[in-house]
Amino acid sequence: MKLFGSLTSPFVRHCRIALMQSGLDWEMVEIDIHSSQNPETPTLRVPFLQDDGLRLTDSTPILKYVREKSGMEFIPNVQDFDRYCLANTLLDSAIALFLLERSGFDINSNAYTLRQQKRIERVLSELDAAPLPESGRLGDADYRVAVAVAWGQFRNRFSIDSHTNLQRLLAIAEEDSSFCATVPPAA
Repeated sequence: MKLFGSLTSPFVRHCRIALMQSGLDWEMVEIDIHSSQNPETPTLRVPFLQDDGLRLTDSTPILKYVREKSGMEFIPNVQDFDRYCLANTLLDSAIALFLLERSGFDINSNAYTLRQQKRIERVLSELDAAPLPESGRLGDADYRVAVAVAWGQFRNRFSIDSHTNLQRLLAIAEEDSSFCATVPPAA
């Protein structure tokens, strides 16, 4: 099984966590999707996974596949799945702004980018209101929120100073060995 991706991608990080916890035989293949001439994925983004003849092109089915193949469950209830999807929305908006800004676009002068910034703040508030997991009992929704928040801090995309539950969730996640083993390299 091969996971293709970047060590700085929060979506790849979550897949790496699941693979580390799975006990399955796998390898990480680093790829820079922005400079790759012909990445083996139609989405032109990471992660993507290959396992024998199977090819998965998004982190959600990758996580579901890895969890189920290793006898675990992937997000058993709808509230957790909603929180997982909210974290995806947070990441989609923050990453879009990050890439636009990195390409020289003024993200403070456009209605679309201003709406994305507002979306980030609203989603952070919503995620902050969610109940916290017990230490050592993180599920995939918790991991997705934690990797999203950690990525936002890593890339200086948003602040969680006023979001005490998100701060505590990060502290709980930082007690998890697989979360710690997947910290992105310093930029």
